[in-house]
Amino acid sequence: MSINRRHFNQLLLLGGAGLAWGGSPSWASAAETPVSGGTLNWAYYPDPTALIAINTSSGTGQAIGPKINEGLLDFDYDLNPKPLLATSWSASDDGLRYTFALRKGVKWHDGKDFTSEDVKFTILRLKEAHPRGRITFQNVTSVETPDPLTAVIVLSKPAPYLISALGSSESPIVPKHVYETFKPSEQPTLAQTIGTGPFILKEWVPGSHLIFDRNPNYWDAPKPYLDRVVLRVILDPAARAAALETGEIDIGANPVPLSDIERLKANTNLVVDTTTYAYSGPQQQLFFNYENEILKKKDVRLAIAHAIDLQKLVDIALFGYAQVSPSPISTALPKWYDPSIKARVPDPKLANRLLDDAGYPRGANGTRFKLRLAYNSFLQPSYADFIKQSLAAVGIDAEILKLDLATFLKTVYTDRAWDLVIESLSNTFDPTLGVQRAYWSKNFKIGLVFSNASHYSNPEVDAVLEAAAIEPDETKRRQLWYKFQHIIHDDVVSVDLVAAGAQIVANKRVKNFAPGAQGINNSFGQIWLSPNA
Repeated sequence: MSINRRHFNQLLLLGGAGLAWGGSPSWASAAETPVSGGTLNWAYYPDPTALIAINTSSGTGQAIGPKINEGLLDFDYDLNPKPLLATSWSASDDGLRYTFALRKGVKWHDGKDFTSEDVKFTILRLKEAHPRGRITFQNVTSVETPDPLTAVIVLSKPAPYLISALGSSESPIVPKHVYETFKPSEQPTLAQTIGTGPFILKEWVPGSHLIFDRNPNYWDAPKPYLDRVVLRVILDPAARAAALETGEIDIGANPVPLSDIERLKANTNLVVDTTTYAYSGPQQQLFFNYENEILKKKDVRLAIAHAIDLQKLVDIALFGYAQVSPSPISTALPKWYDPSIKARVPDPKLANRLLDDAGYPRGANGTRFKLRLAYNSFLQPSYADFIKQSLAAVGIDAEILKLDLATFLKTVYTDRAWDLVIESLSNTFDPTLGVQRAYWSKNFKIGLVFSNASHYSNPEVDAVLEAAAIEPDETKRRQLWYKFQHIIHDDVVSVDLVAAGAQIVANKRVKNFAPGAQGINNSFGQIWLSPNA
């Protein structure tokens, strides 16, 4: 039986062909002896504005931050925790106290000692300022520091996902003596950007590059193996593709148009990794601004849902590199995704009738009304183009707002100057962290990015979300998540589009670039460059 590209990638996302939820990725080979030295050239976009994921869940913070700031734990491909800044950990029988023994002899980049006071400060800062941390640590009542190398997180209610949330890309530990000097909403300056990680940020030229030099005092010697990492901001996808093909660039995540992937796979100097790593939980969604009177009407939201053919979105706009994911929980999280939730049948006739009945007939020019359509700049522009065309077919004029990342975040989460937004809110490894933030009424806050952009509020949904967040029994927790999915889907709170897998393209000389569940969002401490490739 032959398998076409679309079906192959569906299998990949479900964890079969691509080992998405278990085992090592397909590129992993037999162990080789690492070689020290060399510079890794890393292609990146968009131009980063936030480097450390202490008050943001943006992709920039998740990708760049772990090179500088480490978490308490690391994770293998199956999400089993491994020591990092914590060497051991335990939980009380009631799940309300987590005790961490911290690594001895760890220094911040400025030479000061890493201690439990840094852990305490960080957990409370994440609880206050991080879009997902507000949920992850919502039931933290205190962090005890009985000695400099012991930290105890104390909860009022259980948090069954807590251990899995302590990776570097999700909960980076920051130096108290630096971060307490500025507001929780602010990011550190270049001089303040210090961590315990394998690399020290030496230079940052916005719009151009970042330079990271090897930390000579790193606690896990002889790592890092690289002497330097140069992050080059390259906004043009064609330029990124050319740089990878010529060897000017060594690695990049989602670096090229999807139409180029097959060509790059044929390049014998490159590795194309399409594994969906366990920490990502990909999900792309269309959210409605509930402050728009038109979109408050369920029939209008339902019409928009019926106007969009999700399978054509996958096949045409995304070249098959995605899977239809019609529920607010991604199909990449099979433990929690309810397979009874089905994509709405594309039906322009029904959509037109619903819009007529809602009181929005077509005008003389065939248009019913106009909406502002924003999209996350991490996403392919083809998402917005496809949805604009789909809505035009039923008389809705969608004006695409083409914004850089910083302007997008301000427009959507601060100015609220939008009507529809195509977002890429990762479900991560657990829906309490990745999903709750978008639908929980208590997570609406002006300026809080990647949160409840819709300004959606439903007491029943709040109650289900809050119960799921503290339910230790997996079966009962799954039932709560199934209930949540049905409420959201039935009320058309969002149009859940696809789970689009990521692609990492690397030169074959780059070894061990994604050694665990965080994929390329790791520290790069284990990367080395083979002189023989």
